[in-house]
Amino acid sequence: MISHAQLSAKLLRDAAVFFRTIGDQNPPLKIQMDENANVFEQVADLVEQDPTGVIADE
Repeated sequence: MISHAQLSAKLLRDAAVFFRTIGDQNPPLKIQMDENANVFEQVADLVEQDPTGVIADE
């Protein structure tokens, strides 16, 4: 069985792969797509490490 947090992390990582693929196929978008992929991977890490964590307001 998979938890909601695990599923969320998987979807975020899959989206990161998608962004990287788009960037690889479209050089003018590569920098932005790589940045998007990095953000999605960072959020996936957060969800995996602390599924019920809270981000403090700035």
